[in-house]
Amino acid sequence: MSSPASRRNSCRGVAAGSRASSESHPGRRRAYSCPYFSSRAQAEDFPVSLSQPMFAITLRFLLAVDLWLFKRLGVCACEESPWGSIRPLVRLVEFSGHVIPWLVGTVYTLLRGESVAEQELMLNLTLALILDLLLVRGVKTLVRRRTPVQNRSDILSAFLVERYSFPSGHASRAGMCARFFLAQLADTASMRVLVVSWAVLVSLSRLLLARHYVTDVGFGLAMGYCQYSVVERFWVTWDCLHDLLFIQLRESLDRAYDRLWMVDWKH
Repeated sequence: MSSPASRRNSCRGVAAGSRASSESHPGRRRAYSCPYFSSRAQAEDFPVSLSQPMFAITLRFLLAVDLWLFKRLGVCACEESPWGSIRPLVRLVEFSGHVIPWLVGTVYTLLRGESVAEQELMLNLTLALILDLLLVRGVKTLVRRRTPVQNRSDILSAFLVERYSFPSGHASRAGMCARFFLAQLADTASMRVLVVSWAVLVSLSRLLLARHYVTDVGFGLAMGYCQYSVVERFWVTWDCLHDLLFIQLRESLDRAYDRLWMVDWKH
């Protein structure tokens, strides 16, 4: 029968061994502090039954593949991720596709433009950004696909990331702006490569940071690419804008004159 002193020594030895094993594998304990690596956070079940329609089976299979790719690509989801050291750089690339700097930059260039052609270009880019923002918001509200768990637990992202993820607004904006610049401004091969590379990197940053699923980014790119066709079809020229403003001003003055005339006639 062991004495109380020997039992205390054995307990201390077990505790010291557990601490030594945790210190010898620091990455193992840090990995579970990131919600992205939590098996419970990322566990999603896609039950498939042969009695279901073929469309439902295909959809569940694609969603399972989408989730598998999402887990493999999210290597910068948090500081403890495999590529967590380059997370600040990836977040900088992500910010380059945010709507706020794009809207502020285009409006500023529109107001400070030195030529009519430059102002016309910035005007249509501003309208394109607003169109992209409205369409993405509409699709997100309609589909209502929840954002990945990592974004719901990120303190900073809780104020900057929307509740729904499909489609990716960054990818849609990158695709639309890339096609806009390729058609209007990029006149050299190096500029075209730079624009396409930027769009690809912005879209890829959403996957590396585990902000979106692969289908969110893919649909967003396709959506943004098609949006430019709408912008090009309804291109607003500077003369057309002047005519519209003149017509609106004239109608407003006519209505005001009619009201004054009716008041005078009653008196």
